[in-house]
Amino acid sequence: MRGVRAVRVPPELSARVPPRRRDGVRMVVGRGSSGAVEHAAFRDLPSLLRAGDVLLVNTSRTLPAAVDAVHRGERLVVHFSTRLDDGRWAVEPRTPDGRGTTGPRLDGSPGAVLELAGGGRLVLEEPLGPRPARLWIASVSMADPVAYLYRFGRPIRYGYTERDQPLSAYQTVFGVPSADGLGSAEMPSAARPFTPSLVTALVSRGVQIAPLLLHTGVASAEAHEPPYPERFAVPEATARLVNAARAGGGRAVAVGTTAVRALESAGDGRGRVRAAAGWTDLVVTPERGVGVVDGLLTGLHEPEASHLLMLEAVAGAELLDRVYQEAVRHRYRWHEFGDVNLLLP
Repeated sequence: MRGVRAVRVPPELSARVPPRRRDGVRMVVGRGSSGAVEHAAFRDLPSLLRAGDVLLVNTSRTLPAAVDAVHRGERLVVHFSTRLDDGRWAVEPRTPDGRGTTGPRLDGSPGAVLELAGGGRLVLEEPLGPRPARLWIASVSMADPVAYLYRFGRPIRYGYTERDQPLSAYQTVFGVPSADGLGSAEMPSAARPFTPSLVTALVSRGVQIAPLLLHTGVASAEAHEPPYPERFAVPEATARLVNAARAGGGRAVAVGTTAVRALESAGDGRGRVRAAAGWTDLVVTPERGVGVVDGLLTGLHEPEASHLLMLEAVAGAELLDRVYQEAVRHRYRWHEFGDVNLLLP
């Protein structure tokens, strides 16, 4: 993928604040059948899909997953990423940068105690992955860590943003509370531009909306590591809907890389989807390819991001390179508050 890797995204193309209207973003469209790259408004999405297509949407809500902490007098920010089955959490300690955001803080010490805002406490137990470690498995003192996050946490924010935003800015129209209270450490941001009126327009056109779930952990904003295991669920009704739509000539269009990971994790290897739930460690690459995803609506990712391997698996390297060259040329906005990309290979 030398083409996309070679694209240089100027810093000023980072979307620093949410748009005034959620659906007021632009959309660059890549079509694999013709190789054409088109420019559209996100509100044009219903006209770009067909009756019988299915949009797969992630219903995970975003948690206020960033919490202030102190370790031996040093101020830190802890990003709560993923709750494990034994009640421990994968967390990422980070260093405040003095501008309201944070920078990476690689490595740590097993047994280190971090005092959290509001009287919480966590203990780093072991690194998640090789050292120097970005993520750690930690035990927590709070009886209900999710309730604690809603009281003392705030949304995770990275340095390209201008200021803190309310948690509502990080929720999508599809997000619903899960039975166990869990959610995503970072917003499933491809769905952010959707509004109720746009969903109505899609359904009126005959496009079906099908839910699935993947609680995303913290991204490797600096290192661009492959994703690690995440909780997911594809309901039986969604599996039946996708299979019926594809059998009838419709397309399964994933809204976001999280939806791709969940749906492909439920694939049977023969082009069909089955109900599935649990943990997925699937990494979608061009070598693996995709078995059930026919299209992808996603944000614009940094050229170094591991997500681009998934996009190449869906669209192919040549089309993806053209899309990204056009996005830079026309000064599209990057990151979670930015513009979007529709790939219809």
